[in-house]
Amino acid sequence: MRIGVDIMGGDYAPATAVGGVQLALEKLPEDVHLSLFGDASVLEEAFGHHPLLGKRIHLVPTTQVIAMGEHPTKAIPKYPDSSIVVGFQHLRQGQIHAFAGAGNTGAMLVGGMYSVKTIPGVVRPCIASLVPKQAGGMGIILDVGANADCRPDSLLQFGILGNLYAKHILGIEQPRVGLMNIGEEEEKGNLLAQAAYKLMKDNGQFDFIGNLEGRDLFNDRADVVVCDGFTGNVMIKLAESLYELIVHRQIKDAFFDRFNYENYGGSPILGLNKPVVIGHGISNDVAIMNMILHAAELARHDITERIREAFN
Repeated sequence: MRIGVDIMGGDYAPATAVGGVQLALEKLPEDVHLSLFGDASVLEEAFGHHPLLGKRIHLVPTTQVIAMGEHPTKAIPKYPDSSIVVGFQHLRQGQIHAFAGAGNTGAMLVGGMYSVKTIPGVVRPCIASLVPKQAGGMGIILDVGANADCRPDSLLQFGILGNLYAKHILGIEQPRVGLMNIGEEEEKGNLLAQAAYKLMKDNGQFDFIGNLEGRDLFNDRADVVVCDGFTGNVMIKLAESLYELIVHRQIKDAFFDRFNYENYGGSPILGLNKPVVIGHGISNDVAIMNMILHAAELARHDITERIREAFN
């Protein structure tokens, strides 16, 4: 197995990306190889004399970088030799089995949709995020930013995607799927939520438990929380700010320690034909390491094939 890593992605790249790769190599099984995309001088300085070069590390020099503030759809054709674009070329051609980077989120999403494309039948790929549960274990919320505006059938599909992820990656035998809303009753919510509820209720591909409220994100009512990308992004950013507030106030609590994004590394884009993981822009070396480990896990469990089977 070979995992591609964008060395130039992130607010503190390439230093943190290089450090994350070094840490990941210590934890990855020997059958996992890494293809590193980035500036030739950076790659040579960091890995030119690495004992695993040529054995588990493959360097792919690129000459351009898509900055964090670049417009995604314009940046992809504008920077054809960027680490993101070249990385996706290798992913499309099968030279790597998954691609991970902490760079421009929009460019990673657009690059994935234009290169490896969406799985047939998937209306819109979505970004998923892990959430810690009060009783232990993890849940997943999706979408958290790829689709600010959604149709009811998109939310239905997010439920299917989240169910598959929870089952095959989180190891939950029968995930419970809930729809984020402003009340538990079936008739609550806006027109989108009401229509999505009916579709999800009649769906036979997952265990739909009904509407959830914001207070249910971290409890054990559901393993999979479905919402549009606007709502999901607000909820995740609120959780991040809560963690920062707790750290700032020097409050020690085992549950809130699990809010630390470093522990999860990145968010998968579900619905693409190949595994893609987006890291947080402020990722440090530990977060980059976990981003790489997450990408390897998705590839090892062949989550895209599980999704493809479900939509076929």
